[in-house]
Amino acid sequence: MIVQMENTTAAKIEKKLNQLRDENGVVTLGRVLTLVILAQAGHSEMAVEAANYASHEHPCRIIVHVAHSRTDETRMDAQLRVGGDAGASEVILMHGYGDLAEPTETLVSALLLPDAPIVAWWPHDFPQNPSESSIGSIAHRRITDSSRADEPFASLTQLARQYTPGDTDLAWTRITNWRVQLAAVLDQVGPVAVREIVLEGNAVAPSMLLLGVWLSQRLGAKVSVRTDGSGRALNRVALLTDQGAVEINRPGRTVAVLSQPGQPDQQIAMPVRDLKTCLAEELRRLDADEVYGDVIRAGIDAAEVCTAAESEQEAGAEAVAEDAVVEETVTEASAENGAEDRS
Repeated sequence: MIVQMENTTAAKIEKKLNQLRDENGVVTLGRVLTLVILAQAGHSEMAVEAANYASHEHPCRIIVHVAHSRTDETRMDAQLRVGGDAGASEVILMHGYGDLAEPTETLVSALLLPDAPIVAWWPHDFPQNPSESSIGSIAHRRITDSSRADEPFASLTQLARQYTPGDTDLAWTRITNWRVQLAAVLDQVGPVAVREIVLEGNAVAPSMLLLGVWLSQRLGAKVSVRTDGSGRALNRVALLTDQGAVEINRPGRTVAVLSQPGQPDQQIAMPVRDLKTCLAEELRRLDADEVYGDVIRAGIDAAEVCTAAESEQEAGAEAVAEDAVVEETVTEASAENGAEDRS
């Protein structure tokens, strides 16, 4: 069931929800949390679809604030989705215009479930410091998605500076399968010194950089990031050891090939994770993700991660320095020879 409400308030929305329950018997039992989605106009439906999918595992009330133009006349339009149109949840879409385009605790407080944890999710861009924003400050978990931000790398760097326990990023969640497989492979290989780590994909993708920092921290090796032109965030991970390369290569979107020294290649399931799966995983925990915290606090700039472009620049700088030394040596030799001839 879908109900439209124009020029309304949060109190009227809550009253209408109670009326729908009394009249139609629409009840959502066992709701475990309130998910507040803070979206921009044009980016809300994909988020609602993902939240509906996740609600089958985590029954919840979903409040979606959609920010429209702040120059419009101030008003709040709403859409209520209950029953079959809301998965295992209640969905409240609040379209804010003018002064109500800014999501605040006051705006949604009347709709929060009592005594239930609050999760805030920014599916696109997010505030300068999510934990200090009006709604982020009352949330137990704060989910961002630097991969979908207008400036992904700058957004990830900003998250690193402003990290607060309870923060997480879906760019981190997307590499869960990679981390699981790499940890399992290293357990099989046993203690081995990794000299270098090579990642191939999109050199500026947040997922690629987060995986690089995690591997660099755990293995104490330098990470080289290379762009392969595929457009996907991550396609190949190679751990270079004295015994050979341990490699996971995913040329497509579902199956990867595991190569190890002295063993035949193996195919392993490695599907690209979609938004629905990542959100469902993040809603499984309401405590701080300590591993993500360690990685993001390490600082992207401080990690031993370099892109192919940086390596080329370093090699070019070394070549220029070598040329300068050679040229200086030749000049000095010529001067000495000239002095000898004159003598």
